[in-house]
Amino acid sequence: MIITIKSYDELDGRRLMDLYTEGNIENAEELYPDENRAQAVRLVEEGFLDFLKNKFFAVEGSEYFILVENGEWVSALRTSRIRNGLYYMEALETRPDMRQCGYAKKLLLEVLGELKKRGKFELYCCVSKKNEPSIRTHLAAGFAIVSENGYSYLQNSTNERTYGLGYVYRG
Repeated sequence: MIITIKSYDELDGRRLMDLYTEGNIENAEELYPDENRAQAVRLVEEGFLDFLKNKFFAVEGSEYFILVENGEWVSALRTSRIRNGLYYMEALETRPDMRQCGYAKKLLLEVLGELKKRGKFELYCCVSKKNEPSIRTHLAAGFAIVSENGYSYLQNSTNERTYGLGYVYRG
């Protein structure tokens, strides 16, 4: 089952942070190397939720998609509508204990299905060139590598460490 969240008030922040635990720990070590681990993770989580509340969901057309299996949040991603028919996707994550079970691909396919109901669209994202499992997952869901350097529509910038991936639906 997929949950679509369109406002911060609909979000269960604790469940979302539990899904992003691994990335939050990595960010805590990088951003707060002098803090104890628990405090550093708490600071990262607070920053993440603050970003969602005050920036991400403040923009019309922003959505979080959560894949739920047996009552557990197992995979998530967020999309931003850049303009009608053009979306940017980021933060695809699957809980570490649920990886290699096809959940990320299932979520991608569900999101693509939801977007297809709205008509023609283009969906783009950036994926680290080192993240081969994610690249394979996106390609298996129908994405193509469209540029050697990823382009963030939200930051209006390119990144040579990522590929630009895209999915185009013409209806």
